Parts: sequence; C-alpha cells; structure tokens
Amino acid sequence: MSRPRVGVAVLTMGDRMPELLALLDSVAKQDEPAVRVVVVGNGTALPGLPQSVTGVELEENLGVSGGRNVAWHRLREFGDVDVLVDLDDDGLLIEADVFRRIADLYEADARLGIVSFRIADETGATQRRHVPRLRAGDPMRRGLVTTFLGGGHALSMPMLEETGGWPDAFFFTHEETDLAWRAIDRGWDVLYEPQLVLQHPRTSPARHAVYYRMTARNRVWLAKRHLPAPLAPLYLGVWAGLTVARTRSLAGLRAWFGGFAEGVRTSGGPRRPMRWRTVWRLTRLGRPPVI
Repeated sequence: MSRPRVGVAVLTMGDRMPELLALLDSVAKQDEPAVRVVVVGNGTALPGLPQSVTGVELEENLGVSGGRNVAWHRLREFGDVDVLVDLDDDGLLIEADVFRRIADLYEADARLGIVSFRIADETGATQRRHVPRLRAGDPMRRGLVTTFLGGGHALSMPMLEETGGWPDAFFFTHEETDLAWRAIDRGWDVLYEPQLVLQHPRTSPARHAVYYRMTARNRVWLAKRHLPAPLAPLYLGVWAGLTVARTRSLAGLRAWFGGFAEGVRTSGGPRRPMRWRTVWRLTRLGRPPVI
C-alpha cells in the first residue's frame, strides 16, 4: 500500500487546557506530521486552539464512544486520513517518531487494524492494568492481543468502516474491547507495541463517579452483543466473582450490581455473536472470552 497518512483525534471536556495544549505541541513536533488534527469538545467550548487544529464543539457530552465517533466522522469527511490516532487530552508524546513508526507498521501489514500504545507515567513506569493481556508482568513484551488501551492507540480507517466504529451506547468503559472483538472477528489484527509511548499521569479508573455502574453495565452488554450463548453466563459469572473478591468498597459493589442489573434489562446495541473460530483465536492469543 502507499504510505499511510495519519490523522489525530483528541477528546476534551475543557478542564485540562494546559495539558491539552502541551499534547498538541508534542503532536506538532512529530518528525512525520499528522495530515489532520481534530479536537472534540465533549459538551464544552474550545477556546485558544492552534490554527492548524480543527475544533468540533458538541452541545452535550457524548462520552468516550460518542465523542470518538464524532472525531472519526470528521476525519473521514476530509478524505485524506488512512490511520486515526486517538490520544487522551492529558497525555504527552515524549518521542518525535511516533507517527512515523505507526505509518511504518500499517504500510507493512494491510490487515493491521489496531495498534495499542504503552501508557507510562512520568517515571516511565507502566501500571499493570495498562498492559492489554492477562500475563501483564512485562510491559515491554510486544505482540498480538485481544484488546487495547483507550489512552493512546491507532486505528485503521478501513477497519473502522468495516466494523462500524465505536459503540455509542457504552459512553465510557469496555468500548475498546467491544471494538477489538468486532475487528478480530472480521480478520483484523490488534497489536500491542510498547515502543509507542504515551506519557500519562498515574491514575485509577475508579476516580470517575460512574465507574462501577458503567463497568458492570457495559460488561453485560459486551456478553449480550458478542458472545456465543453458551459463553455469556460463564463470562459474566467469572467477572461477578472477581469483582466481589477485588472490590473493597461496599458503595462500589452496590453500584456495580446495579449496573449489572441495568445491563441485563437494557440493550447496548444489536446482537452479532462472534464466530467460534474467533473464540479460538482469542484463546490462542492468551485471553479466552470468559475472562
């Protein structure tokens, strides 16, 4: 294929403007420039963006999934982007060769759908939860995986077209796994490349007030949307047990089980169960879809 052209998308709620501007500065310093940069204000105005950046202001917060779909559609309208790079607004590209490396990867492999960055804090450390595999002891181990990191990743535009993009209803949590499962089911690869680094402050996902509820609700939606019928109750039973064992907050547990019930009652989108050969592929990649 010809040299892939990289476009960048960033979501913001307007409360991290110094960090956002620092990120955009690191994007501008890449030795192979992005052809487009889009910033989506998720329910916020976007004052003071660099002239080269396209701003999209939404009247309401559509969440991670909805906001990223807006960014994808805007970049698609330009017609000159082959690979979309999503970056958290409080992240930072600490090397200048990130987009060049991404273009190299996609140029070499036409079935590469998703590339996951490594997330590292200011000391260079990577949290265990930021390694997208069960055996997470070595964050520098490169290879094919079954999900990816929302904070920093690259997406093939043809893959997005084929899979239909992000699951709008999810709003926040597990949207990456939903997209990765659909991509893998259609024969695309998901690669974890630790040499691509997004520096990001050390955080906990539970800092978000809705974390427990949406985590449980979206977990149920994942199973209902994508798993063959015999696997769905096993997957949800395993995760319920793990949650009870791991969660130290009674309020968090109540919110989690409330979200679980909400997921059972409601729909997160149409059901299109993955093929059994996809189940086997996920298993060979080290993460059978029961955990």
